[in-house]
Amino acid sequence: MNVTIQPTPLRGSITPPPSKSQAHRLIIAAALSDGVCRLSNVDLSQDIKATLACMAQLGAEGSPDGTVIRGVQGRRGAGSTQVLDCGESGSTLRFLIPVALALQEYGQFTGHGRLMERPQEPYFALFREKGIAFDLTCGVLTVRGKLTPGCYTLPGNVSSQFVTGLLYALPLLEGDSEIRLTTPLESRGYVDMTLDALASFGVRIEYDGGQGFRVPGKQCCRHRDLAIEADWSNAAFWYGANHMGSALDIKGLNLASGQGDKCIHPWSHQLAGPGEVVLDVSQCPDLVPPLAAMAALRAGETTRMVNAGRLRIKESDRLAAVTQVLNALGAAVEELPDALTIRGKEMLHGGVAVSGHNDHRIAMMAAVAAIRCEKPVTITGAECVQKSYPRFWTDYRSLGGALTCDT
Repeated sequence: MNVTIQPTPLRGSITPPPSKSQAHRLIIAAALSDGVCRLSNVDLSQDIKATLACMAQLGAEGSPDGTVIRGVQGRRGAGSTQVLDCGESGSTLRFLIPVALALQEYGQFTGHGRLMERPQEPYFALFREKGIAFDLTCGVLTVRGKLTPGCYTLPGNVSSQFVTGLLYALPLLEGDSEIRLTTPLESRGYVDMTLDALASFGVRIEYDGGQGFRVPGKQCCRHRDLAIEADWSNAAFWYGANHMGSALDIKGLNLASGQGDKCIHPWSHQLAGPGEVVLDVSQCPDLVPPLAAMAALRAGETTRMVNAGRLRIKESDRLAAVTQVLNALGAAVEELPDALTIRGKEMLHGGVAVSGHNDHRIAMMAAVAAIRCEKPVTITGAECVQKSYPRFWTDYRSLGGALTCDT
């Protein structure tokens, strides 16, 4: 699908969709629980559908909309030996690899897009050490072996998703375990979300605040009912729209949330002011696309985003994709190995077609930047927003956005 946007400011009230990051975590905890859990405010993005389907194959039961889940500990029966299709969701894949081993000592996983090319070496190093067999052939990862209690050592600067996967699996084992990080933890906010989710289901984990976790064994998630918060990651694009001169009232957000991407709130104010701004995005890399769009329209001001190297292994190489798309619209973005330098302008020229790069956050970034273009902007492959924000184009139009869709 291609979307063509006629530049115009947006107006009105908008409530962002439920947090995809929190939904993954609560769904998995519910699926590991000892009974029936009811979740409200579930949004069936492609990533969430993948997690629900995989947990069903691992033995959970539930309603198609993900609002009612009966956990694997509350019913009899083993999980499926079929291949678990994780779609394009890195969270689904990395969270569930150790969970499958803890539940059934076996798992086969596949995915789409760039998913199976994304790094899994932190797990592979642990598997070699622990005697767990693994094989990645033709886009299918097979793991087989007994996950045993003990010490698990891995880097903290590749992806926090590896830590989260272990935090879900290790409490299920018969003995106590610990996780030791060999490098400082990046994206700590996402690990904090995991700890909060597990704690809400009664799972005890001791975190020293740095590079160590102690995980008691023989634990079970206790069934309960919870609501999923609105998503700060997707709200960031509406913050970006306001930066472009729109007047949006963004509702439903929790300023006390454990979501790390709530830093868009203070950072948007910082970008609205004068002077050079340097943002360390190591803890919130998903914010780079909307932040880059905002920085591109800081007339006469320079913005630097540093410690962003992990963006190269997302749905797209996001450092390259951000640079390519914004520069095609007329911005001045310089791509560095692990950073971006952006020199702001008053307006962008637009008048071009840009690719969504099969990356939901790149397509939404282009839509926000189009507000301050002189000529229309066409985004190709615009259906990629289904990954995290299925109703994005509907919401954009409801706020006064002038867009046409060509399927």
